[in-house]
Amino acid sequence: MQVLHSCCCGLDVHKRFVVACLIRGGEDGKPQKELRRFDTLTPQLLSLIDWLQSAQCTHVALESTGVYWKPIFNLMEGLFEIVLVNAQHMKAVPGRKTDTKNAEWIADLLQHGLLKASFIPPQPQRDLRDLTRYRSSLKQERTQHVNRVHKLLEETNIKLSSIFADMMCKTGRAILQALARGEENPEVLADLALFWAPHKRDALVPALQERMRAHHRFLLQELLAMIETLERAIGRLDREIEERLAEHKETLERLDEITGVSQRVLETLFAEIGWELDTFPDAAHLVQSLLK
Repeated sequence: MQVLHSCCCGLDVHKRFVVACLIRGGEDGKPQKELRRFDTLTPQLLSLIDWLQSAQCTHVALESTGVYWKPIFNLMEGLFEIVLVNAQHMKAVPGRKTDTKNAEWIADLLQHGLLKASFIPPQPQRDLRDLTRYRSSLKQERTQHVNRVHKLLEETNIKLSSIFADMMCKTGRAILQALARGEENPEVLADLALFWAPHKRDALVPALQERMRAHHRFLLQELLAMIETLERAIGRLDREIEERLAEHKETLERLDEITGVSQRVLETLFAEIGWELDTFPDAAHLVQSLLK
């Protein structure tokens, strides 16, 4: 097979160490392999980079194993042509699997151009993706805590969710906070709806005749506090994401006019696929058609 890269390296990455196989052409035309093992601490990874640079290595390949590839990629980015490979797309090395054989197998495939590189977005997009994914996780966690509040209310025979589609609306929160403070009178609790939803007061009185103990009030206090903490964190992420995307504000506002598309959805979309859509031609065609 034709050799595409005269000097390249395959890395078998683990949590505590990485095995490197450097392949370069020998004087007799046969490839020469050199194997070394490095710890994944920063000084050792810098030693790995120095070794590869001194050998005039041009291409490095490694598998996308969990998150362990990221520190290596971050240090090598811009210094080598890096090929990040999906482990499922690689054929397993024949015979008994070892770290050494794995590194050699990756290096051999890289040398002959037989590896398909995964898409790695530029650093600003990777940072934005971290923010949007973390925000999604926090929103899921908030939903879980709201569901716990719903279960707690059902346990104490409070039917607040039967009156309000969203228990966490202003009126719902006011009632929940009063319950957590120890208010038991359903008339007093229902009066909290007079300012926001007076037409629901008559339905609220029987729905708020509860059987709540001190145990339930304590749990409700903790759940409400956690929900508020998560909402504040989500708000901070919203503002940070908006600031990172400030230069694209006009485009986002135009796309936000599309029915069923919200700003948060657009932020997540562009964090995942980026603004340079050449890598995703179908997505590029869709966005361009929407902007017309």
